[in-house]
Amino acid sequence: MDPLLAFRPLFPILERTTYLASHSLGAMPAAAGDRMAEYARDWGTRGVQMWEERWWDMPETVGSEVAPLIGAAAGEVVMVPNLTFAHATILSSLDYRPPRDTIVMTALDFPSVRYVYEGLAGRLGARIVVVESSDGIGIDEDAICAAIDERTRLVAVSEVFFRSAYALDVPRIVRHAHAMGALVALDSYHSAGILPVDVKATGVDWLAGGVLKWLCGGPGGAFIYAAPHLSDDIRPALTGWQAHARPFGFEERMEHTGGAWRWLGGTPSIPALYAAVEGPRLVRQAGIAAIRDKSRRQTARIVELADARGWNVHAPREPNRRAGTVTLDVPDGEAVCRALLERDIVTDYRPGAGLRIAPHFYNSDDEIDAAIAAMDEALAAGR
Repeated sequence: MDPLLAFRPLFPILERTTYLASHSLGAMPAAAGDRMAEYARDWGTRGVQMWEERWWDMPETVGSEVAPLIGAAAGEVVMVPNLTFAHATILSSLDYRPPRDTIVMTALDFPSVRYVYEGLAGRLGARIVVVESSDGIGIDEDAICAAIDERTRLVAVSEVFFRSAYALDVPRIVRHAHAMGALVALDSYHSAGILPVDVKATGVDWLAGGVLKWLCGGPGGAFIYAAPHLSDDIRPALTGWQAHARPFGFEERMEHTGGAWRWLGGTPSIPALYAAVEGPRLVRQAGIAAIRDKSRRQTARIVELADARGWNVHAPREPNRRAGTVTLDVPDGEAVCRALLERDIVTDYRPGAGLRIAPHFYNSDDEIDAAIAAMDEALAAGR
């Protein structure tokens, strides 16, 4: 018996659906619904008093639920509305005067992150160097390190690429960046909750991620970790009153507070923070090591079944390079994805990559075999 299957009853969607899309949106824990009802009761019975009683501190208290899953301490992680805001805040905290005027990214980073960097970099005086991929699946760390030189101010890369689930060797990149005098902002949106993530061991300067996917915390819950010394030395330009040293003084001039609160913005999205708590708690209970072991085994099974059918696997072959998703470039992949949805087998399709299958700790091996069999039937019907 797989001990992680004991968590299945805690996720209502699994009663009626083969849910293989946790790389896009993690299954909702039943307890998240209870927390949303709690929010409604709190608002309905306590009203504005809730700001003082609970709400104002929630970006930090919920961040402390995430902190153990990325190797951070309580109080070092704060919640923000989305990943784009998180990266824009980090980007805005640095100056880009020559000779330190370069930001290094990769061609496989998530587009929304690229949009904000490319949109703001020029206005801030920065230039962006994009490291290309030779195969659309991964990027060799040699190429990334070669792009990081004495002009580099910031390295902003994804730990796991969203289309292929290719996992970078983060410690190597961080070591080289620091040796060159650059800072590192790591995007963990596709790694936290499915891979071991440790900000202290890797030495990253910032880490931005979210609870939407593998952490099963729903939309509206992104997070920022900053190395503690940065929260004393650096002031982000994209900011708001929660980051003020005296927010209820309503002063005309901004004076940043210290610590992780420095990376907050305006009024937080309270309903999302209620919903965000339960998923990370369950992931911690399941244990990242056990989740990772199961993920390796199940993704290997998907690769094996795809190879037997001659399907192109748009994912790393090396287990340690492969995160939680296997992308299959099957014929008429978008139509096959729709056919699976009609049978309540939930996956998704990404142009330029293929059909993405992402089992999580609550999925059974039988569900993987059933999904592949349904793909066989869809392809046969299409032919």
